[in-house]
Amino acid sequence: MARINAAEAASGEKRCNSAGRFLALYALAWAGATIAYTPFLTILLPVRAELLAGGQQVQWLAATTFAGAMAASLGNIAFGWLSDLSGQRRIWVGLGLVLSGVILLLIPSIERLPVLIAAVIGWQLALNMMMAPLSAWAGDGVPDRHKGILGGLLAFAPALGAFSGAFVTIPGLAEVQMRFVLVVMITCACVVPLLVFGGRGGAGRQEADLLERDVRFDSAQWLRLTVTRMWFARLLVQITVVSLFAYLYIWFRSIDRSFTDSSVARLLSFVLLLAAPVALWAGRWADLAGRPIAPLRICAIVSGAGLALMALANDPELAMGGYIVFGISSTVFLSLHSAQTLRILPNNARRGRDLGFFNLTNTVPSLIVPSLTLALVPALGFPALFAVLTIFALSAAFLLRRPSRP
Repeated sequence: MARINAAEAASGEKRCNSAGRFLALYALAWAGATIAYTPFLTILLPVRAELLAGGQQVQWLAATTFAGAMAASLGNIAFGWLSDLSGQRRIWVGLGLVLSGVILLLIPSIERLPVLIAAVIGWQLALNMMMAPLSAWAGDGVPDRHKGILGGLLAFAPALGAFSGAFVTIPGLAEVQMRFVLVVMITCACVVPLLVFGGRGGAGRQEADLLERDVRFDSAQWLRLTVTRMWFARLLVQITVVSLFAYLYIWFRSIDRSFTDSSVARLLSFVLLLAAPVALWAGRWADLAGRPIAPLRICAIVSGAGLALMALANDPELAMGGYIVFGISSTVFLSLHSAQTLRILPNNARRGRDLGFFNLTNTVPSLIVPSLTLALVPALGFPALFAVLTIFALSAAFLLRRPSRP
């Protein structure tokens, strides 16, 4: 009996060490995937569009962004599904890493806007060839008891993406072409360790991990209800995040003209940096308490409170306070939601495909927000927009209430 207990303890310790190593490798790779697109979409692409389009950069950039978002939506579903069918994640992640890097390096040499749009579409497809299987790989390698801490680690990626954009654009550090090279080099440095040491990835799941699955998942009705609620809750929160991302600078300037692009950028970086340890703590608590959805519901409520403060703000201090509350809670929500979604997907063999459909919650808001803003802000001002967004955040919290057991 002692030998058996010792063998079981050794086996458990080995699995724990293996899970910890995979978590570290995966968090680094996900940060690399975020770095692959954040500097490009927020800084490098707008600069290139402005250079080529002259006075029509807004229209061309909007067209480029829309076309890229459509390609990303379709590509994420397609390549996630292909990684399911092939039973391989690593090969798709590696191929997407190479192709997206090559296309990115070609963009500085493009001199015509239609070619730039075509390149962005190709880059988005290649990027999602990497990201869709990478998302599903987490479900293959991280057991449910560690999904919370996985979500906490994912929260570091947005901050690292923002800092990478600030790094590659340091004046005097690199010329235009070299900025793209730096982005590709940093991305590869983050993703390659997972490709080398993380196994091949696959759609299966170990028997021990299947035993952890919540008994309520045996009910197809309960599972469909949970998946639907999780999807719409993320969509609602993403609409609030995209709205603030697009119009935050304009709103701050409407309150106090002393706000500059630099001060807003510093505030954004501060929020992302502070959100990461909060998400890590909340995710760890969710694992230990066995309550994976509770932090999501709390974050949605706190996000609504932050938006309500922003709706009432008429001075810079209250405005910044409201945004800090909203920014931290919404970032924590999205990171933990990404990890906990892996827990409730109905078919492990089609995890990549199903995550592709969840990814629509990241792209659809870009199509909704412009119309929502135009309908409210010109006539009623930003307080009306924030009031509606408050309702969205609180509705997400309502959707995530504990469903009755089947």
